[in-house]
Amino acid sequence: MAGSDASVAPGSPGIAPTWSSSDKDAIGASHLSSRVWFTVGHGILNEVYWPHVDEPRIRDLGFIVADGAGFWSEVKRDAAREVRQADPGVPAITAIHRHARYELTLRICADDHADTIRLEARLRDLDDGAATNAHPLRLYPLIAPRIRAGNEDGQAWIGSHDGHPMLFASGGSSVLALASAPAASRQSVGYVGTSDGWTDFSTHGRMTWTYQKAPGGNVAGLSEVTCDRTVQLVLSFGSGADAAGLQAMAALAIPFEHAWSEYTARWAGFHQSLVPPPTHLAPRDRDLYHTSAAALRSMRDRTNTGATVASLSVPWGNSRDDRGGYHLVWARDLGECAGALVGIGAVAEARRTLAYLIASQDPDGHWPQNQWVDGRPYWTGRQLDEAAYPVLLVGALRAGAAGMHGDDGARADACRELLDESAVDRLVHLAAGYMARSGPSTEQDRWEETAGLTPSTLAPVVAALVECAEHLPERAARYCLELADDWNASIEEWIYVRGSRLAGEHGVDGTYARITSADVLRGAPLSTPVALQNRHPAGLTVPADEMVGTDFLALVRCGLRMPDDPRILSSLVVADALLRTETPSGPIWHRYNGDGYGEHEDGSPYDGTGIGRGWPLLVGERGHYELAAGRDAQPYLGFMRAMGSSGGMLPEQVWDAEPIPERGLAPGRPSGSAMPLAWAHAEYLKLVRSIAQGRVIDRPDAAWQRYRGTPPAATRATWRFTAQRPEMIAGRRLRLESMAPARVRYSVDGWTAWRDIDADDTGLGVWVTDLPGTESLVPGQAIDFTCWWPEAGRWEGRDMRVRVIGGIPAARG
Repeated sequence: MAGSDASVAPGSPGIAPTWSSSDKDAIGASHLSSRVWFTVGHGILNEVYWPHVDEPRIRDLGFIVADGAGFWSEVKRDAAREVRQADPGVPAITAIHRHARYELTLRICADDHADTIRLEARLRDLDDGAATNAHPLRLYPLIAPRIRAGNEDGQAWIGSHDGHPMLFASGGSSVLALASAPAASRQSVGYVGTSDGWTDFSTHGRMTWTYQKAPGGNVAGLSEVTCDRTVQLVLSFGSGADAAGLQAMAALAIPFEHAWSEYTARWAGFHQSLVPPPTHLAPRDRDLYHTSAAALRSMRDRTNTGATVASLSVPWGNSRDDRGGYHLVWARDLGECAGALVGIGAVAEARRTLAYLIASQDPDGHWPQNQWVDGRPYWTGRQLDEAAYPVLLVGALRAGAAGMHGDDGARADACRELLDESAVDRLVHLAAGYMARSGPSTEQDRWEETAGLTPSTLAPVVAALVECAEHLPERAARYCLELADDWNASIEEWIYVRGSRLAGEHGVDGTYARITSADVLRGAPLSTPVALQNRHPAGLTVPADEMVGTDFLALVRCGLRMPDDPRILSSLVVADALLRTETPSGPIWHRYNGDGYGEHEDGSPYDGTGIGRGWPLLVGERGHYELAAGRDAQPYLGFMRAMGSSGGMLPEQVWDAEPIPERGLAPGRPSGSAMPLAWAHAEYLKLVRSIAQGRVIDRPDAAWQRYRGTPPAATRATWRFTAQRPEMIAGRRLRLESMAPARVRYSVDGWTAWRDIDADDTGLGVWVTDLPGTESLVPGQAIDFTCWWPEAGRWEGRDMRVRVIGGIPAARG
């Protein structure tokens, strides 16, 4: 018990908190200045965010319907529901809950002018008997605040503002207020699982507790409202109880219908500003086009403009208490989303994204693995492709300006008016330096799991280096192009495996590995084991030539390889055999064989290990490949749409095994992973626009103009202290790269004679030395060299050697 004060709820701190399910029907936010974001799942409010899009403040706001005489029903569990938007892409949500005894209709929107969520509830009693008059139904809003992560110090209390009863909850200086009109007749707060309103009903069949305060724990609140016609509910936020209460009272003073109409009109205006979906598109795909555009707009922060979170959900949230969830910004996802915004004509939004990326770039040129919307890093890994996507966004905006004309003149002007050119050039310069110094191996691949060489990183990085050359001084620009050519020419040497077991089993020449070890750069075989994450026991490895993914499609997407390149085609055979699953919604692809990021075999939530499931965004990527290959990509839009929620939310993953009804898992339907996933909606939008234009709209123009799908001939072999290659192929010139000024002394005859050459400064933190005459050496010869470091005033103290060989060893591709 909490003590002798009967007004204090007992049972502190309550059960361990969790978030709500990631199974979202819809998300929404004001298109104006309000700093609240809401999600809807199972037909009720789920997480609501304030004052930033990465700060969830409640778990959910649901309803109990009861008559005080023994009948009670929790709406989200007991009633069938229908959820719809006011219009396609207008996230004003109507949820109709139908039960044998009642029908509850909810309308949900944000207030355009205040940090407030507006709800209207209409409760209809379907019992025409005498019990209706004797025991009329009442509505019981049930809120689970989560003001601070963990809720270990969450507080809730019953209070009022100007005499109007309200329920308050706080954590630190943040406060929420829940009020209604008509006003609540009774209210109670307590601890979840011990003294909350749901436990009261579960124990007594009616509301019996009226606790006034619940300090310090996982708190919840319950209100009792008489429903003659309709009930207005407002959920407001502020820096104190007075501020939250004031906003609540101000909202109740404005009729719900007025707030609803204003909110929907502004969203309609947003859609009118976009490139419309093609008229030949199926109606349901046109609807999802608008819904996807609204989803991207709704996941953007108000204060830190340009910041878009990956998802307004917590994957498997009803089993965990990770506030980070996907309420974070990834530079890669942000680049994908901004590319979609360019494609649909929302260039002002894309420019704000670029401004945010400029502001959040680290001085060394990289971006955090992910970050809160204010730029604070969350995870600490480094992903090389996340330095490439902001540069590709610069190119996309410029290409958009060059390609728009006629009716798109205003959008072309918006694209041309990027930002301050010096700020853009600084972003490019820093990113180019980081990619040049850190590549071609990445600390983490695009799935944030494994270090090494992977096509889904190499492709955008090579394309970005080509784009960088458009913005840099001559020497740095020339080096970026040389580096892009060298890495592009080496892709097959680094990641294409011939003669593997998988190739033999499927009757093909070879496959692009999902990822190979960075040791390949030092002469290790392509089969060198790489880490396999999210599997038990921890620390598993697998030979790189035994793991395939769909990542190689990025080589076509970025214009580095043609769709009919024999190596692409043979890799498709293996990928489809191992990664494709047929579902009632259409084909779906896994990320790679052996993936462990997904539910377990029995459907239980991912808990650090599991089995990877199919990803709808990979369906979109396959659609883009089919379009590039000259085939019909239209079916892939339908596949993606069929995998979404009834409200048009596209998930991260779908279930692709036998149905498990008790866990809500059905083949081709959303799993417990993140939903909606911004990246998936971006991929859908880009596929719509690509089909409409008959080309892949986000293929980097500069890279395509340089390569047109054909790799350049390799003319150099690069040696670095981080990639000390022991061999080079005859006919190539040896290039030495260092991260400090150097004088290189080298010999091609075993030190009988030698020559000194000063390294050239590229202006990107890399110094290069091309060794003349090394391209004329024949197999069996070798280059010996060492370095003098003028800044340190010392020699390296050892000699290095590179042998000349006749060709790429068969085992290395």
